[in-house]
Amino acid sequence: MSAECCAGQLACCCGTAGCSLCCSCCPKIRQSRTTRFMYALYFILVVLLCCLMMSPTVAKAMREHIPFFEDICKGIRAGDACEKLVGYSAVYRVCFGMACFFFVFCLLTLGVNSSKGCRAHIHNGFWFFKLLLLGAMCSGAFFIPDQDTFLEAWRYVGAVGAFLFIVIQLLLLVEFAHKWNKNWMAGTATNKLWFASLSLVTLLMYSIATGGLVLLAVFYTQLEGCVQNKIFLAVNGGLCLLISGAAISPCVQNRQPHSGLLQSGLISCYVTYLTFSALSSKPVEVVRDEHGKNVTLCVPHFGQDLSRDENLVTKLGTGLLIACILYSCLTSTTRSSSDALQGRYAAPELEVARCCFCFGNDVAEDPEEQPAGKGRQRVLYDEKKGTVYSYPYFHAVFLLASLYMMMTLTNWFHYESASIHTFFRQSWSVFWVKMASCWTCMLLYLWTLVAPLCCPSRQFSV
Repeated sequence: MSAECCAGQLACCCGTAGCSLCCSCCPKIRQSRTTRFMYALYFILVVLLCCLMMSPTVAKAMREHIPFFEDICKGIRAGDACEKLVGYSAVYRVCFGMACFFFVFCLLTLGVNSSKGCRAHIHNGFWFFKLLLLGAMCSGAFFIPDQDTFLEAWRYVGAVGAFLFIVIQLLLLVEFAHKWNKNWMAGTATNKLWFASLSLVTLLMYSIATGGLVLLAVFYTQLEGCVQNKIFLAVNGGLCLLISGAAISPCVQNRQPHSGLLQSGLISCYVTYLTFSALSSKPVEVVRDEHGKNVTLCVPHFGQDLSRDENLVTKLGTGLLIACILYSCLTSTTRSSSDALQGRYAAPELEVARCCFCFGNDVAEDPEEQPAGKGRQRVLYDEKKGTVYSYPYFHAVFLLASLYMMMTLTNWFHYESASIHTFFRQSWSVFWVKMASCWTCMLLYLWTLVAPLCCPSRQFSV
């Protein structure tokens, strides 16, 4: 690593310089994106720490392989076997510290519209000191007096924040569906291939949704019994038909010409996934057969090897969960998404059709390029004329994501028996949260269709 590269990284960690990789062959990167990715990296580090705290395997390995483990635990006053550093209570404390970290920066950046001020420099730089601050806040949460009262109160705060984050996720999904259709429809005026792409993707979405519901009916229901599963599948399938019919109904089309089956197909796919996730999280029903053996009902019976490899399912599920949360956090803070959450949308004639439109066009005009040192990635300072995203809103979303991750890892309201190996299954709390998310998503999308009919005097544009 060259001296210039080391100096650049030092300026990033301890100053206001934009962060970059020590590789000149990497493409240019904008400072606004490096800032968001750095905060996302901090979030991932804390989440991985929480996963380790919720893993009985890690706790057992520490007891077996760390010399003088019990003496160390007593020395730091963490209990005879460091029980204060593992389990749901430890995750609550660490996530409290992370939530406080983002809350402080949310207050610090209120009213910041320019990247030239002192508060903007703190937001975009000094990463080493911010990492120390995050570690101090997470560690300090373990010294809060009256832990029982704190954990009880923090649990309800976490539940409220987690539900708010779920609503934001669902709003973003609905906004994404409308944005996708509007963007590709803008290209049909000049190139009919966009229309073919729309038709193909719509057909694919409905094929996935229909096939998924059929497979759920095959694996999670039986000819006799499984009444609850049958009801949930029938209700969710019927709601998918309802929103599809509403999307192409003449009354909706008259007020919203851009409404179509692509949006309802995407929503149907997501509802199918949530239905599968909810049914797989539902506690199994066990009965005794005529031979006196315990038999599980209304659940799929896979091969022994698939049932045995629970660690693989846990790792894949945790990775997918973190990826979805990060996507929601990063995309919700783009200018177009934050405007959409406030009911402001870009004019359809300003849309430029493109395959990759997820992060929008949050770029400034004529960004200033940082002089590239030898062996360093080049950074574009794209906020010289103003911020390209809302700083306080960015931190507020990550604050809510911290609470959502805390509640998810600790199995929501069944926290006492929670562990990293079981939080994806057999919990009524998780089941009802996911099923309620299904219905909320449907209602939000249906409202975007019928709102212009219910409030004809207001201007709606999606």
